[in-house]
Amino acid sequence: MSRAVSGQLLKHPVHFLALGFGSGLLPKAPGTFGTLAAIPLILAMQYLPSWGYLAVMLLAAWLGIYICQFTAKAMGEHDHPAIVWDEIAGYMIAMYALPATWYNLLAAFVLFRWFDIRKPSVIGWCDRHLHGGLGIMADDLVAGLASAAVIHLSYLGWALVT
Repeated sequence: MSRAVSGQLLKHPVHFLALGFGSGLLPKAPGTFGTLAAIPLILAMQYLPSWGYLAVMLLAAWLGIYICQFTAKAMGEHDHPAIVWDEIAGYMIAMYALPATWYNLLAAFVLFRWFDIRKPSVIGWCDRHLHGGLGIMADDLVAGLASAAVIHLSYLGWALVT
């Protein structure tokens, strides 16, 4: 199937989510724009108690397996670049338990995109060995965990030296 994607897919609510509210349809760097599309969600989620953020984040990850698989099947391609729900869910994880300050948003964004693009270690293994919706989601979820770990450990280290 051609890599070009019809905007008609956005009319279906599952595809609308999988395509990152349309951000995945941008011709250049759809994963980056999909990650940026998560920022308004993360800002809204800041009003939730921590257990509420956790619940929404876990729901986004769990439903993401279905969302991404459904759209990949409709598109006829395993992990089409326009499918960016995995980036949205991964960035939610990267921002878990962090206040949405500009420097946390930026640090999580840069780290998450680095882990997602470079795919070191377990992230790359997930990308190469897992299939279907889980395969689309897993590398981004692990990239989000790695990003969150780096930021939280940085804060811990800073607290220990000050």
